[in-house]
Amino acid sequence: MIEPHAPAPPGAPPSWGVQGQARLPVRPGIGRFLVLAGVFVCAACGLVYELELVALASYLIGDSVTQASVVLSVMVFAMGIGSLAAKRLRPRAAAGFGAVEAALALIGGCSAMALYAVFAWTGDWGGVWTSGSRYLLAAFSLAIGLLIGAEVPLLMELIQRIRRQDPGGAVADLFAADYVGALVGGLAFPFLLLPLLGQLEGALLTGTVNALAGGALVLGLFRRDLSRRGRWLLLIANILVLALLAVAAAHVGDFERAARRAVYGKDVRVALQTGVQEVVLTGGTHGRPLDLFLDGRLRVSGRDEHRYHEALVHPAMNGPHARVLVLGGGDGLATREVLRDPGVRRVDVVELDPGVMRLARTDPALSALNGHAFDDRRVHVFTADAFGWLRGATSTYDVVISDLPDPGITASTKLYSQEFYGLTRRVLAPGGRLAVHAGPVSSRPRVFWTVESTLRAAGLRTAPYCVGGRDSSFAAGPDRTAGASSAPRDWGFILASVTGTPLRLAPHGPRLRTLTQPSLTADAYAAWRTRVTGLAPSTLVHPRYAD
Repeated sequence: MIEPHAPAPPGAPPSWGVQGQARLPVRPGIGRFLVLAGVFVCAACGLVYELELVALASYLIGDSVTQASVVLSVMVFAMGIGSLAAKRLRPRAAAGFGAVEAALALIGGCSAMALYAVFAWTGDWGGVWTSGSRYLLAAFSLAIGLLIGAEVPLLMELIQRIRRQDPGGAVADLFAADYVGALVGGLAFPFLLLPLLGQLEGALLTGTVNALAGGALVLGLFRRDLSRRGRWLLLIANILVLALLAVAAAHVGDFERAARRAVYGKDVRVALQTGVQEVVLTGGTHGRPLDLFLDGRLRVSGRDEHRYHEALVHPAMNGPHARVLVLGGGDGLATREVLRDPGVRRVDVVELDPGVMRLARTDPALSALNGHAFDDRRVHVFTADAFGWLRGATSTYDVVISDLPDPGITASTKLYSQEFYGLTRRVLAPGGRLAVHAGPVSSRPRVFWTVESTLRAAGLRTAPYCVGGRDSSFAAGPDRTAGASSAPRDWGFILASVTGTPLRLAPHGPRLRTLTQPSLTADAYAAWRTRVTGLAPSTLVHPRYAD
């Protein structure tokens, strides 16, 4: 004879079996659907948090595969720990799940603002950002991973309380909803949240949705599994979380402006998020030099840009130069230097970001600095990825100028590969020259000489050189954390051709402000003194530009 179960104490969750079924305000089928819908929403929010941290790691610390790998590996590890820790919460699964979702909404929703605040207001003083922020990023990855990992065991417990089924079927249903939700979150982040709201507001909205979904599921469907005190505590906790997220959202504009002033100074004139990157312009009025930042890296400084662009362009112009191709250079400054030579008949510019091109045409300070280069009838602009554009190119050019971001930046790695230079070689006319910006020499010699090795592997003969005098007031290369104390102080360039070409300035070329033949010869000697031998070329499948 089976003895009856003893009655459960008030507020205690029911035991397994028929008596263990949750007392729902709806039919079991509808309740089960609502739990799976909650799984879907929570999974979408969880993946958005993951992608947000990966994006922040790349944007704030440095665009590096290493940063993404660290964030994801720490988070996945933490998910395993969180799943194990959730076993202790199974007897009170409803209360535990409600608390987990409230904490996850608060931590995940505020993580972007917290990390950006640390970056903006600590800077490079004493290496605080360089070391401390990495620990903070790891801490957020760990905390969010722990909470995400705790969700599945608790949800498994809740769905079984609605209708007892075999564990295999329950797991299949749960993970199907989880994976579909992750797909939606993964697509929503780059195509909706990031372009429409940005990282800060996108994270806050995700936290709000997370809190609403978790709170509604527990307080609406499983409220009878909670004591009266537990219901009130969970309700108050969710209200506080939503209030904090709402206050943060209301002040996110002021926060962004204050943080931007802390990072770039008080002279920010233009700040916009294109479909490709964040673009910021400072100065350019009242005698202040213009600075152009792309994704937080100093791309153009009015204090020294003429040194960079003269050195990049004019050594390659020694020889036939009727047709010129500029890869990158959406600011128009390399094109300005090319157009200074009256022998140029056509300039094709291939730039990925139309937002930068638009600024180069319309911003008074930037268009004045580039000499209104894009208004010249000889200039033809193509908005495209340089790699893809070269694959379909049929024309040939006397000069190709590669004015691209530093090779250590992950997004630029393929544009410094052997395959890319093979495509570039194909569009060179007989006797044509290629000028490549190859990153700083003194601070990253291995990267610079890897570019040189890659050019040689593509069948080109090289003439390396560098130019000093670079303004070092802001990070410019792949490491966003570099400040004035460690920013590069030179630019490295490589002149390349199929048959080899001497590193000389055109004898009848335009008069230059800083570059002379003696200084160019000395620059080549300075670059050769840093030579690193035995470096393998970088390819698409084996990039070699990590510092």
